[in-house]
Amino acid sequence: MARNTLTPDQIVRAAIELLDDEGLDGLNMCSLGARLGTAATAVYWHIKTKDELVRLAGDAVWSEVELPDLDATGWRPAAAATAGSMHAMLTRHPWLGQAFGSHLLYGPGKSRHDDHSLALYEKAGFASADADRAAATVFVYVLGSALGAAAQVSLTRRLGKSGDPEKELADTMAAATEVAMNFPRLRERLGSTAATEYLAAPDRTFEFGLETILDGFEAQLAETN
Repeated sequence: MARNTLTPDQIVRAAIELLDDEGLDGLNMCSLGARLGTAATAVYWHIKTKDELVRLAGDAVWSEVELPDLDATGWRPAAAATAGSMHAMLTRHPWLGQAFGSHLLYGPGKSRHDDHSLALYEKAGFASADADRAAATVFVYVLGSALGAAAQVSLTRRLGKSGDPEKELADTMAAATEVAMNFPRLRERLGSTAATEYLAAPDRTFEFGLETILDGFEAQLAETN
């Protein structure tokens, strides 16, 4: 692909694919150029640094978050749908959660999501400052919930480069289970027929936490109205 036919959008889309496949550590201009079928210098013509590329890619994936029409949907179903869509997006792109800790991320995609969230909680009945707090609470909860999946992807990728990831994970899980068996509540759960499911994660953990947060919001709104 010649330099004059390469567009910033093509570069960002290829960067997202590379980040999905290789993670933050696997993104570099040479690898990206190879994926695009061009030299790294052609990429630099449009985007000067890796940090800028991560920022652009990180903002682009926010457009995947579905934002319900607030005129046609109650605030609580809209809040649950928005949070669920954000969680799904972060799970599809596990590198984004990691990038929050190492890159400055901003842009119209994320601003669109943030503005919608504020409108959602204002519609619920929160004053401006409390709408900010409610939106931030849900944002942090969703981001934290998605980090587990991101960490699993990153760990599996790293282990795969040095050996047999399935064996290393199985050996580690066995060692961790042996330690946990010394503690009564963990021993009870690990000794049950649902131990495999418990080790993976209790069922509906994300949904349970989100519903609890929204229950708290409803209770607070009921007290103030």
